[in-house]
Amino acid sequence: MVPQVSIVIRCYNEEEHIGRLLSGIAQQALKDVEVIIVDSGSTDATLSIAARYGVKIVSIKPEEFSFGRSLNFGCSAARGDLIVIVSAHVYPLQRDWLEKLIEPFSEEKVALTYGKQRGNGTTKYSERQVFSTWFPDGPSTVSQDHPFCNNANAAIRKSVWQKLPYNENLTGLEDLDWAKRVIALGLQIVYVPPATIIHVHDETWQEIRNRYRREAIALKQTYPTEQFRSWDFLRLLIANVISDCYHAAHERVFWDSFLSICLFRFMQFWGTYQGFHEQASIGKQLRQTFYYPKTLFRVSTVTANEEKQIINYSQYDKN
Repeated sequence: MVPQVSIVIRCYNEEEHIGRLLSGIAQQALKDVEVIIVDSGSTDATLSIAARYGVKIVSIKPEEFSFGRSLNFGCSAARGDLIVIVSAHVYPLQRDWLEKLIEPFSEEKVALTYGKQRGNGTTKYSERQVFSTWFPDGPSTVSQDHPFCNNANAAIRKSVWQKLPYNENLTGLEDLDWAKRVIALGLQIVYVPPATIIHVHDETWQEIRNRYRREAIALKQTYPTEQFRSWDFLRLLIANVISDCYHAAHERVFWDSFLSICLFRFMQFWGTYQGFHEQASIGKQLRQTFYYPKTLFRVSTVTANEEKQIINYSQYDKN
C-alpha cells in the first residue's frame, strides 16, 4: 500500500535525538506514513536506534553530502504523494502535528508548508528569540509572497519536487532556493503555526558562527549581488543585543542570559559578515525575517495549547 505521507530525516551521529523524534512520529494520530532516514556516515548508535522503529534507511557517502543532495536521495526513495522533511534533532509537541502540517495541501496550488519551531530548556536565549521572530504565533498564512521557509519542519508536494529537485551545490538554505523557484511557478507556500516542533540546537559558539557563515554563502548564491557590510554587522549586532536584553529583563533572566546573548549575536552576525561579498535586494520582508530583532512589544511566545505536551516523552526525560 502506498503511504499518504513520507517523512525524510537527514542524519549524522544523532543518537542523542533520533529516538525522541521517531517516538513522536510513532505517536502521531496520522498513521499512514513511511519514515526514511538519509544517513551520511553515522558512527554512533543512530542507525541501531532508528532500526527499532522499522524505518527505511538510505545512505549517502560523507564526501558526497550536501543538504540538497541528501534531500534528493530521500525524496527519490519516498513513495508518498506528500513528503515531510524534518531535522533529526527536532521532535513534535502534539499528536496532530503531521495532520496540521499537511492540511493546506487540500488546495492544489500549495507546494510547500512549514511549521512553527521553538527551543527547549537548553536552547540559548537568543536562539529562542530567533525562533519566535522567524516562526511567530498566529493563523496560517496562505499564498505567502516571499520564499522564507525552513526544512527543519516542512512538507512538500512530491510532484513539484520531481520537476524541481533541490539544488545540490548550495552550502545551506536549499529550502529558500527551492521556495523561490516554487513562487516563480505561481505555486503557494503556507506557514502553519499549529504544526509545532521543538528544535534542539546544541552548538558551540564556533559551530554557530560556521552555521551562519555557510548560510550567508548560500544566500549570496541565491541572490548573487547581496551584500552584508561592516555597518550592517555593527548595527544589527547592537539592535539584536538590545532587543534580546529587553526581553530577557522582562522575563527576569537578564543576568543569566547577558553573556550568552552577546556571544550568540556576535557569532551570528560575524559568521554572516564572513559569508558575504556582493549585494542584491532580497526583498524587505525576507531581509526583515532573516536579520532584524524581535519587536520590543511583549507578546506570548507559547500558546496555552502548546504548554500541554500531549506526546509522552517521559522515557527521554530521565536526565
